[in-house]
Amino acid sequence: MKEINWKTKFEPFKIKMTEPVAVTTYAQRLEALKKAFYNPFNIPAEKVTIDFLTDSGTGAMSQTQWGAMMSGDESYAGAKSFYRLRDVITLITGCKYVIPVHQGRAAERILMGVIASTKPAQTIVSNAHFDTTRANVEANKMEALDIPVKEAYEFGKAAPFKGNIDIAKLKKVIKERGAKNISLVIMTVTNNTMGGQPASMANIRETSAICKAAGIPMFLDCARFAENACFIKQREKGYANKTPLQIAQEMFSYAQGAWMSSKKDALVNMGGFLAFREDTTWTQKSREALILGEGFLNYGGMSGRDMEALASGLIEGLDENYLNYRLESTRYLGEGLLKAGVPIINPPGGHAVYIDVKKFLPDFKQENFPAQSLVCHMYKMGGIRTVEIGTLMFGKRDAKGKWMAADMELVRLAIPRRVYTKSHFDYVIEVMAHIAKNKKDIKGIAVSWAPQALAHFSAKLREVK
Repeated sequence: MKEINWKTKFEPFKIKMTEPVAVTTYAQRLEALKKAFYNPFNIPAEKVTIDFLTDSGTGAMSQTQWGAMMSGDESYAGAKSFYRLRDVITLITGCKYVIPVHQGRAAERILMGVIASTKPAQTIVSNAHFDTTRANVEANKMEALDIPVKEAYEFGKAAPFKGNIDIAKLKKVIKERGAKNISLVIMTVTNNTMGGQPASMANIRETSAICKAAGIPMFLDCARFAENACFIKQREKGYANKTPLQIAQEMFSYAQGAWMSSKKDALVNMGGFLAFREDTTWTQKSREALILGEGFLNYGGMSGRDMEALASGLIEGLDENYLNYRLESTRYLGEGLLKAGVPIINPPGGHAVYIDVKKFLPDFKQENFPAQSLVCHMYKMGGIRTVEIGTLMFGKRDAKGKWMAADMELVRLAIPRRVYTKSHFDYVIEVMAHIAKNKKDIKGIAVSWAPQALAHFSAKLREVK
């Protein structure tokens, strides 16, 4: 008898505790949006029905994680919770020198500051920097250079590994700029900026070899390393019979270090780490920076209970049944949006679905922030909170302060882990189908005020006709 494949038929967990979902009227949402200055970061969570603003720290922890928190050792120095966390991170990454931090951007701040202090005015190369990574690079007077493969920009065309770094461009950049002027190459797995797309093992391996030959360190920005490992298992030849843990271990073996916002694939609400394979000058200076700005070496910015939850979550996040469900549920939402007439980056990524707003709103002027306009309209129509990845997030301003359009106009629907069910996704698809049929109702957005860096977090905006 043929066995039924249950892997993608249902959520591989039971629900033990619930949280009420906000049910609001159009008038209530419109009032909330106005009070938030048309910035979703300012909307109170209690007024959000479906929250796709971010997948960072918004997931549901397991009974194992909650139980582990009760054994947290809150000793200032030498806490057993730190050693447990260190051992789990070393098991997965092969890196022996682990520096705990409260979240990923703290690791970025520390590392980029250390790099700038040892090799100022350098270039940091990546398959694609995300917002906080780029901001930390640029805050330290370095250049953040993205060189994703060309397939990454072909949003409507499916390809298995759109998160890859462009090997030919990497060689060219090293040749033209000189290896001594490139401090670091970052492989972001999965590639968040370009649609949550995975990088292949072959690409990671080849990038590592090129960097090693040139004497350039390569690190993994590994917030979503488990999802990347699952994509490799599903799509890359030679990995079908390997476990996600084995695949992850090989991925990390090609890097000299890594950092993680553990609020993603480690299934926790707070935590992160910076890890080094060798005890180098960067390692030593990072320890010093940790003590100065985060906390002592054995806890960084975390309590003992947080470290216990993180140690458990890193292992749970590599569970194959969970990962199959995770990728399948994201695919379900993405394909549903396509059927509703909403163009997306195809295929859907691991943690989010990205709407191609330029294709969805081809006549919308970029000076009116089309992606942010859609973000506001989605909340207005259905209480769905999302985030813009476009001119507001990545656009530059000229000498007169005028916004220059970004290359992409995307809306990211970032899916919290183990939180929403199929019926929630069906609701989102239904709302988007309505919006797709009534695009004329979408109003433009203008900026009233915005800071110079990371403007999208705190900008005050207004609606325009």
